[in-house]
Amino acid sequence: MKKNPNVSISISGGGSGNGIKALIDKTTQIAMSSRDMKKEEIELAKSKGVNPVLHKVAIDALTPIVHPSNPVSDLTVEQLSLIYQGKITNWKEVGGKDMRIVVVSRDTSSGTYETWQEKILHKEKVSPRAQLQASSGAVVQAVSKNRYAIGYIGIGYINKSIKALKVNGVAASAKTAIDGSFPISRALYMFTNGEPKGAMADYLNYVKGKDGQQIVKKEGFVPLQ
Repeated sequence: MKKNPNVSISISGGGSGNGIKALIDKTTQIAMSSRDMKKEEIELAKSKGVNPVLHKVAIDALTPIVHPSNPVSDLTVEQLSLIYQGKITNWKEVGGKDMRIVVVSRDTSSGTYETWQEKILHKEKVSPRAQLQASSGAVVQAVSKNRYAIGYIGIGYINKSIKALKVNGVAASAKTAIDGSFPISRALYMFTNGEPKGAMADYLNYVKGKDGQQIVKKEGFVPLQ
């Protein structure tokens, strides 16, 4: 902002679905999303005179997390699916202690939830007993305070208050996210109405350029290259 004092940026959260809705409703110029737009969203956008253009800005690894005291360190995709469907309910069923599993999930308006539902739940619904959280930060807080809990977050949210699990024996990292060996990798996007021009084009070029990608890396996510 020091280099562009005449440009102001206002940011609000609420999940990928809300960002895409704001773009369709023309209440935002750039929508951030952790998923691609759905066919029906694109059709709705075009019916309102909005031409969504996708910009890939980073790579992420959606990582399951538990309380640091939990001895479990690795789960398969199948085990995660059964846990989140409510079909595995005790940690001893997956090699842990004899204690119930508290399922923590993102809310259904989240692109993170939709990626998890697609890649882990295979479109099945999450258990009705799951504790739904409005942000990845809230998931981290919930899991860090509950030794029975399991949650999932983007790799950039991992910190010492929680423990990241391997999936199918593979740890989440920049390398495994890029080469696809980590099974829950995804791209992170920004959407604009048409090809960006002026300050918006400059901003997106910055995000995708060397300086912007260094910030992506600093924040714990995976740069494009």
